[in-house]
Amino acid sequence: MKLWLLRHGEAEPHARRDAERCLTAHGRKEVLQSAGHLAGHEIDGILASPYVRAQETAELVREALGFEGAVGTVPWLTPDDDPRDVLRFLDGRTERNLLLVSHQPLIGALGGLLVHGSRNEGIAMTTASLAELEGECPVAGLMTLVSIYHPGHS
Repeated sequence: MKLWLLRHGEAEPHARRDAERCLTAHGRKEVLQSAGHLAGHEIDGILASPYVRAQETAELVREALGFEGAVGTVPWLTPDDDPRDVLRFLDGRTERNLLLVSHQPLIGALGGLLVHGSRNEGIAMTTASLAELEGECPVAGLMTLVSIYHPGHS
């Protein structure tokens, strides 16, 4: 299984509510750079946080890849969700190549939990960072970090 973890692109600093913050022009550019690193890779599904910036990120990636499926919106990918809960939800998924679009601190802690077995050893994820993990299934400590891409840093 391949699991791709993507943090949303740069978002506006303020909105009425945190969940309503939209991507900036720079954030959209970052996302498209990361989407370029997914080109040529098989993706079976895209799941995203319900927050506007994650939805916009997922849709940009979907369009850039020509992915014909819809973006799945799930309530368990928001910033303060528990990465252990994410693993429970992923346990029943059938996709073998899945992209998750979320936020810090969740996305980094989830990566750390999957790779190191501890959410306290998170993966550093700047805006629009893309981590590629591989393993038999999404189990704490049993996935390998194959690559990580940080827009503007490679």
